[in-house]
Amino acid sequence: MTALLELRAVRRSFGQVEVLHGIDIALAPGEVHALIGENGAGKSTTMKIMSGYLAPTSGQVLLDGVPVTHADSQAAEAQGVVLIHQEFNLADRLTVEQNIFLGREKKRGPFLDKAAMRAEARALLDRLDCRVPVDARIADISNPDKQMVEIAKALQRDARVLIMDEPTAVLTTHEVDVLFGQIARLKAAGVAILFTSHKLDEVRRICDSLTIMRDGAVVAQGRVADYTEDAMAEAMVGRDVSSLYPARAVPVGSGIALRVQGLTVPGFADDVSFDLRQGEILGLAGLIGSGRTELMEGLVGLRAATGRIQIAGRDVSIRAPRDAQALGMCYLTEDRKSRGLLLSQGMRENLTLQCLGDFTNWLIDTRAEEQALTRAIAEFDIRAPSRGIAVGNLSGGNQQKLLIAKIMLAEPDIVIIDEPTRGIDIGTKQQIYEFIHALAAAGRSIIVISSEMQEIIGLADRALVMRSGRIMGEVARADMTEERIVRLAMGLQAEHAGTG
Repeated sequence: MTALLELRAVRRSFGQVEVLHGIDIALAPGEVHALIGENGAGKSTTMKIMSGYLAPTSGQVLLDGVPVTHADSQAAEAQGVVLIHQEFNLADRLTVEQNIFLGREKKRGPFLDKAAMRAEARALLDRLDCRVPVDARIADISNPDKQMVEIAKALQRDARVLIMDEPTAVLTTHEVDVLFGQIARLKAAGVAILFTSHKLDEVRRICDSLTIMRDGAVVAQGRVADYTEDAMAEAMVGRDVSSLYPARAVPVGSGIALRVQGLTVPGFADDVSFDLRQGEILGLAGLIGSGRTELMEGLVGLRAATGRIQIAGRDVSIRAPRDAQALGMCYLTEDRKSRGLLLSQGMRENLTLQCLGDFTNWLIDTRAEEQALTRAIAEFDIRAPSRGIAVGNLSGGNQQKLLIAKIMLAEPDIVIIDEPTRGIDIGTKQQIYEFIHALAAAGRSIIVISSEMQEIIGLADRALVMRSGRIMGEVARADMTEERIVRLAMGLQAEHAGTG
């Protein structure tokens, strides 16, 4: 069977640095092909070449067996090759409907046919079981809804080849099921689908064949059925990752590092109380929309909140994140690209921004900043082609490690980490889990918010489960199972939530 889209011996260089080394990959009609690898393996560059965003330095791109040269992504889309970006490619000030048809507006004579576009947009979103209003501005909708709008855009373009870059990273379990249903329909219609995901269980569930990349080269190809998840992971990182979660080296202390009583974040969380022990890793579980993130944002002063907060036994008042930082508590946001890092700036500027006062005496001491960056690169294994690279050009895993280094520069005693490994490959996940355990072993107290139940189970000494802005129950490490957490998260079981 002739491949719909194929790369043959594709190489790509940026300046003197070659980042792809002779890539061969073929996408067959009616098949879902997984492209997996660590962050920085070359997957994004490969997908951009497939979809016309980049040209290969050498090698060929073939469509229906014929070599093609796409002038740009629009030329590729015109031939049915569509990329759904990991980072949303949406216009925030336009509506859902306007984004779906942007550049492909329907007209009736010289005028826009708004009624037809509105009806088709609604039908596309209904296929995805997405209830977002078509006249809502993109800036005002949730990240999961934005992802569904991206997918609706691709469906509207009648793709023959659909390239999906981490499409499930921000979706709920139900939304993932809906998306996979659409993928099955597209597959049955003969569409060739390239699917990238760091969630290897999804690869096993949805994909027929796979290509595994490492350091810009293909290291394995074959049928998904021939690979276990462990075998995929080992091929991706070149080492054994079967022990993903480190063993607990130091027992949890008995002292209370943080006591929260009756914390209310209007509209998001109501009358929440809990304790955090010294050296403890406390998991905060729950479905998306349960109020987990907003509760922690209220705790550190990012949102208005009321309630009693004690740190090390002393009542404190926190009105802004700088108050929390001065008290030894820092929050690492789930949205590293929009709220955690300045993507156009370098690593040095990002690392020291939160503690800039420590590097300033009338003028910024750039030498001291460079020394701090050198230590951070070594301590957190931040990998970059140069120290001056714009942070937006780092892989997601290295961005996350830089963000952790930025937070830890403040030397907090209490660290709140929201979605620590979202969109990150399994090798970097392992490193981040080791960082978290090392912090706890050093006596720091950690709160981990995660949508991945296995992450909560693997990391946490104890878990609190939220639903609709309230804590539904507390689960001890010995009793932690997915079923127990899910029942609490869905309101099927309620338990007294002790203070720990």
